[in-house]
Amino acid sequence: MLLSSSELNLAQLLKHPYEALVVRLHEQLALAGFPDIRPAHGCVFQYTEPDGSRLTDLARRAGLTKPTLVAAVHDLERLGYVERLPDDRDRRAKVVRLTARGAAAAAEGAGIISEIETQWASRLGAQHAQQLRRALEEL
Repeated sequence: MLLSSSELNLAQLLKHPYEALVVRLHEQLALAGFPDIRPAHGCVFQYTEPDGSRLTDLARRAGLTKPTLVAAVHDLERLGYVERLPDDRDRRAKVVRLTARGAAAAAEGAGIISEIETQWASRLGAQHAQQLRRALEEL
């Protein structure tokens, strides 16, 4: 039985636009020449600092276990989007850094998300879009 929008809880209401954004993001990334990026890779693109990030820091920021994050990093390394380098501060640790291809994909993704947000703001109206953003930031 399908619920009407008034019967959905807040988490369900947030999930639908998020899923729509992810689908569109990956469709557009594929069209832009990055067809091998998957939603599971987002944790790396989203949380890697410009100069690189330690695996443990990435996992913490993403709210994932280190093995889960390592799997995404390994996949992206194989695809040429990231590289793992020794950490200058601690040779036992590894730093993950976006390659030129990874940085290009990240920039493309940021542009796509910005475009989606602009379209959503247009649908909602600027005032409602700002209110929504503020409310979500408070949560």
